[in-house]
Amino acid sequence: MHISRFAQTRLAIFERTIVWLDQQATRKTLQKKTPSHLMTGLRGEDAAYFHLRRLGYTIVARRWRSAKLRGDIDLIGWDGEWLCFIEVKTRTSRSFQPAEAAVDYEKKRMLTRMAREYLHNLENPDRIPVRFDVVSVYFPDGKPEFEIFCGAFDWK
Repeated sequence: MHISRFAQTRLAIFERTIVWLDQQATRKTLQKKTPSHLMTGLRGEDAAYFHLRRLGYTIVARRWRSAKLRGDIDLIGWDGEWLCFIEVKTRTSRSFQPAEAAVDYEKKRMLTRMAREYLHNLENPDRIPVRFDVVSVYFPDGKPEFEIFCGAFDWK
């Protein structure tokens, strides 16, 4: 899917605005500080959102939660005909194990249960091709680097 130059420019402006607003909110907040690892994760999710948009994904949900289940799905979006449930893992460096290695058995189990709950609310869910993707985001020098694993795991 191709995104027009105009749409790319609008997306870039939107991304810079969101980053600036987040920085301002972080600097001016008087609330209890959020732990740095959680801030890194949120920053990675935002970066992945914009990166996937640039690649042509249509993101329909961010940090989706169910009232019945514990946890959340970082991003849900369409990649062509595929409905993708996307887990984002963020690291500040590549020094240790790869970010995607953090998607273990329990995380996969939680994501598949959440995906079933999300699909339950759609019409004809059995006709929708579903894929589970993992996006690894690294911030080695401040600028994000991405690795996308399409179909990283299945329902089993």
